[in-house]
Amino acid sequence: MPVSAYIVAKQDNLNELNRKFEQAPLREPVYLNSVPKCGTHLIRNIVRMFVPVEQQYHKAFIQYPILRQHLAAFSPKAPQVSWGHMLFSDDSAIVLGKVRHLLLVRDPYDWVLARTRFFLSDTFQGPVEHLKGGRVGLEEMFNMMIFGIHDKVPALQEIFLHNAVAWLGTRAQVLHFEDLLAAVRNLESDSAESYFRMLLGHCGIETMPADWRERVRVGSDPGQSGTARENLRGIAAELPAELPDVQKRLVDHAAPGLREVLGYRPR
Repeated sequence: MPVSAYIVAKQDNLNELNRKFEQAPLREPVYLNSVPKCGTHLIRNIVRMFVPVEQQYHKAFIQYPILRQHLAAFSPKAPQVSWGHMLFSDDSAIVLGKVRHLLLVRDPYDWVLARTRFFLSDTFQGPVEHLKGGRVGLEEMFNMMIFGIHDKVPALQEIFLHNAVAWLGTRAQVLHFEDLLAAVRNLESDSAESYFRMLLGHCGIETMPADWRERVRVGSDPGQSGTARENLRGIAAELPAELPDVQKRLVDHAAPGLREVLGYRPR
């Protein structure tokens, strides 16, 4: 089993900022699911700006091992928005079958870069501490992210299989991190308005408030996310903008067909 790990990140003040906007109550429970390092905090913080603080489940980042302890988050009698990384299983399928379920994924090529950057930062503290400070090359780190580290870190294929692929074809609404990021970066465009109307609709928010752009700006502010790329500290190496071709081929070898089934084109 992988060694336990934890994240060192500052608290945000989005609950306080949320109260500056007029909020309409949720009518159904919502769960924001994501593959780790696929934009979890970005989608969570944006959606939080459209939901009353009282209907946001802050007791836990809900994952499968603690699912049974937090069933209240999914109660239709007291609708709330919650979030986490929920692997596919019998229990999670039963619980989320009655919930508005959004699943955020990311191109596995870029995921390797994001996971490497996160693991090498001081924000993440866990089973890879001995690899920080340039003790191994970036290429070796990329390969460890792809194939995993025995008894320490699961492989890319395993993570995506249980956290994303197994949910495909269910009631889960699959979203791509790249589309979310593009909409955030082009807020004044018609395509961004269409995207966030769709996103909010999946959350059961049928009426898009007139100030939606300001809410998205507040929620997507990198300063509100301790795990945002801009806030990661202590990384000794400069990572490339794109995964090297060799590692792209290794991703395809380790998880053949993964990018295609997730909706990504060859590149």
